[in-house]
Amino acid sequence: MEPLISRPDFQAPSTLPQHTLDRRMLLRAVTFGGVSWLTTAANLLARDDRQPPQGRPAQSLIMIWLAGGPSQLETFDPHSGTKIAAGTTAIDTSRPGVQFAAGYDRLAEQMQHMALVRNVVSKEGDHERGTSAVKTGYRPDPTFVHPSIGAICCHQLSDRRIDIPRHISILPGRFPSRGGILGSQYDAFKTGDPASKVADTVARVSADRQRQRLEDRLIVEQAFARGRARQVDATLHNEMVAQASRMMSSEQLKAFDVSLEPAEVRAAYGETPFGRGCLAARRLIGVGVRCVEVTLDGWDSHVNNHEIHARRAEVLDPALAALIGDLHLQGLLDNTLVLCTGEFGRSPEVNGAGGRDHWPHGFSMLLAGGRLPRGAVIGETDPEGGRVKAEQAIAVADIHATLLTALGIDPKRQVIAPLGRPVKLSEGTVVPGLLS
Repeated sequence: MEPLISRPDFQAPSTLPQHTLDRRMLLRAVTFGGVSWLTTAANLLARDDRQPPQGRPAQSLIMIWLAGGPSQLETFDPHSGTKIAAGTTAIDTSRPGVQFAAGYDRLAEQMQHMALVRNVVSKEGDHERGTSAVKTGYRPDPTFVHPSIGAICCHQLSDRRIDIPRHISILPGRFPSRGGILGSQYDAFKTGDPASKVADTVARVSADRQRQRLEDRLIVEQAFARGRARQVDATLHNEMVAQASRMMSSEQLKAFDVSLEPAEVRAAYGETPFGRGCLAARRLIGVGVRCVEVTLDGWDSHVNNHEIHARRAEVLDPALAALIGDLHLQGLLDNTLVLCTGEFGRSPEVNGAGGRDHWPHGFSMLLAGGRLPRGAVIGETDPEGGRVKAEQAIAVADIHATLLTALGIDPKRQVIAPLGRPVKLSEGTVVPGLLS
């Protein structure tokens, strides 16, 4: 593999271990330094990232969900100078020979930590169906609901005994992740902008009064449950109340509170709801949450495609770049997978309204962490705008199989759907070159 840094002769001081660099100092450089922040310090951090770790599987997943379907051409597969680019320009990344669309300067500097798949295909070109397909790895089934990959993580991986939900959706869109056949207890816990406190987690009465209310509730519930134990158990009501009570009194609830971070760290992520969501995701993973989904909507660009993507890049670029860099600096990237995607891509042709239409026939996904290769680029799309050839296409299910394997979960493991039907966690196969 080619060198990933511009100064291969640079030697780290023997007295300065890789992960002892000051996080605040580096993130301040990210915030204010623009492209120039990839300095000696950043090169030092990148020195050992050419190969993924060979140890334990990853333990958590962060999904960056770009709702509406981002254009691959205006994000991570620009084809600058071609007809299909329609004027979109490109910038170099920290991985030689790999380019992103202009506007992703900070994220481009993090390419040495990431893997890029450019030839993903889906069979769903509708927003709801496409979202379901990408989040679950399956086309929608009218007979039951497949679980999202986040729900699978929580179901299959051991419980870390945390008091807050293990599957969280920040700024959820119209189609949040669901537990499906695994049960509603694996649905994502939905919350909004981390600038505000998580709703309904503070009692409206004194602690003594709250305790008395819970004791009174228990008496009423026990009386109601006599002769109805099976029905009561099926609702999971008591379990949910117990979980809510633990959450309200847990110190782990502070993981949602990004105001506890230094100002320069918050600034690096961007003072936007999405930026705060990405920062909260890092904090939540740090206390044991299995899966956090952070949504940035507004990518549905049937009109004014270039303008829409330029505005979205201003939000996505600093937040995702800071997240990747921060996970690395915190020592969390080896144990955390990151997936950035939407439900499909955008058409190579620009329509009469200056927009691009739905295009599930070849789009990009950006991944990082765990045993995924650093700096790798998998696949390519046609610079003339044609569909990805069948023999070169990577199905959404294959991405799921790869991520599940990286999490130590057998994608061929079966769960039981309604009417006793066995269903595999994924029908895909591991993408060659995407998992060491």
